[in-house]
Amino acid sequence: MATVTSLIGLINKIQRACTLLGDHGGQGMSLWEILPSVAVVGGQSSGKSSVLESVVGRDFLPRGSGIVTRRPLVLQLHKTESGTEYAEFLHAPKKRFTDFVAVRKEIADETDRITGKTKQISNIPIHLSIYSPNVVNLTLIDLPGLTKVAVEGQSETIVEDIENMVRTYVEKPNCIILAISPANQDIATSDAIKLARDVDPSGERTFGVLTKLDLMDKGTNAVDVLEGRAYRLQHPWVGIVNRSQADINKNVDMILARRKEREYFETSPDYGHLASRMGSEYLAKLLSEHLELVIRQRIPSIIALINKTIDELNAELDRIGRPIATDGGAQLYMILELCRAFDRVFKEHLDGGRPGGDRIFGVFDNQLPAALKKLPFDRYLSLKNVQKVVTEADGYQPHLIAPEQGYRRLIDGAISYFKGPAEASVDAVHYVLKELVRKSIAETQELKRFPSLQTDIATAANESLEKFRDESRKTVLRLVEMESSYLTADFFRKLNAEPEKNLNPSDKKKNAEPDKNPNQSHTGDRLNESYLRRIGSNVNAYIAMVCDTLRNTIPKAVVYCQVKEAKRSLLTNFYAQVGSREKERLSAMLDEDPQLMDRRIQIAKRLELYISARDDIDAVCWK
Repeated sequence: MATVTSLIGLINKIQRACTLLGDHGGQGMSLWEILPSVAVVGGQSSGKSSVLESVVGRDFLPRGSGIVTRRPLVLQLHKTESGTEYAEFLHAPKKRFTDFVAVRKEIADETDRITGKTKQISNIPIHLSIYSPNVVNLTLIDLPGLTKVAVEGQSETIVEDIENMVRTYVEKPNCIILAISPANQDIATSDAIKLARDVDPSGERTFGVLTKLDLMDKGTNAVDVLEGRAYRLQHPWVGIVNRSQADINKNVDMILARRKEREYFETSPDYGHLASRMGSEYLAKLLSEHLELVIRQRIPSIIALINKTIDELNAELDRIGRPIATDGGAQLYMILELCRAFDRVFKEHLDGGRPGGDRIFGVFDNQLPAALKKLPFDRYLSLKNVQKVVTEADGYQPHLIAPEQGYRRLIDGAISYFKGPAEASVDAVHYVLKELVRKSIAETQELKRFPSLQTDIATAANESLEKFRDESRKTVLRLVEMESSYLTADFFRKLNAEPEKNLNPSDKKKNAEPDKNPNQSHTGDRLNESYLRRIGSNVNAYIAMVCDTLRNTIPKAVVYCQVKEAKRSLLTNFYAQVGSREKERLSAMLDEDPQLMDRRIQIAKRLELYISARDDIDAVCWK
């Protein structure tokens, strides 16, 4: 099985890599959800910073009165074999800090960058890695100190805000809680213990640390707490003696401070019997050993999550598309495949399976009949207009038997009204097809990564639709003109055989009545009016027949010239143009959306990380 150093160090490496890629706690299930870390919890001025510095062996945290830690600090300790000590921040990954005074200043500056020079807090963590031969492999999270009241310059909700922030970390089952309590205060009032008891009532994840043992009143000690009688935890309590303010002011070396701490416990009459499990060095070792145990228990779930994530990342890469080939032939093939994918979606809209094609039927079933019904034939075939057209048709010669020229002119004029609805049907279907092209491009998943190709396909498709519309317009206008060019003679022969059929009841009554004035000619006003009404009625009947015919033939022409052609040859010209293009122009057509390219790069990096993590864990665990 793996050693403590190799296994925990590997977990630290994976955690840092996850953080660099934005794949960390707070953004959904990730390795951060199951990789263990240690959250340092305590009230303000409880000695949290001193404990952390004792574990690290370096003086690197900002100090001051009141709330100093205003952002979570994710501290990853990496044990190295060389004697070089240095630190790196996630926000400045290429900068290596060897001066730990500069580390302290950078933490303060980075805190102020988010919160300003105020006493407000932020839940955006600072990520710091320290590489040293004097540390154990460990991940520690320093959190703002719990407080009971808001002071001047802080919001009214600061107490609740800090507690909620701390809870977001310690509530996670992978989090080990390091509860810091000062020994010179009653353990029953410890903010850290109270919070730990709320989120970890069994105490399985809680380690208790007592600080400031050397500051207790004379004659008192914390043996009852350290031996677990005052408040029992599943893990042993650890006592810490931090540097005094005088030592801090004198910049006493942390290594010397550790030696003084050991001497304190070894020579103490109260804690001498506990000296072997007291002090910051013992605490670091204890936490590291516990982390190893937790990690070993979590290895199966870690590997399972890694495998699941690898599958998801591969599926997402397949969905958004793999990297583009650089060969011209492969690029041409890819373009044609993308066009065919678009064409399939477009045909699904027309033929059913996707919405949109039914709107074309709506043009023929609703829009065209409604437009035909609104044509102004009543006004055109009014008595006055019929008289005008018939009178003008024969010139100075009166017609002898029937006003044939008048009939033809009336019919020609009436039929010309059908051109408007016919062209409107063509345009309506054209707009539906254009909208379906737009929707099909948007719904073709394979095209989403290529905005330039989307534009080229849209342009080519719309150019084809324009040609189809022009041909369709010519065809439907021909249908209308054909109705004018050759009239159906049998229709009028039947009318002559039944002269009274198309007269309205009032006209029949007038023809049945005898002339009131015997001297009135046969072409007098009354009979002439009846005669003109009959002409208008006959023409109206013929136009109704033509209307029924065009109601059926216009949709056939539109479908044949526009819809069927769109299904058959929407991109035919585009294919011919693409086939003759040079490699550079093909590459330009496959110019991806920069955001999608960045997304693929991020996925590829994450995929590489998880595959590497799985292989490394396997290698270390079975070493």
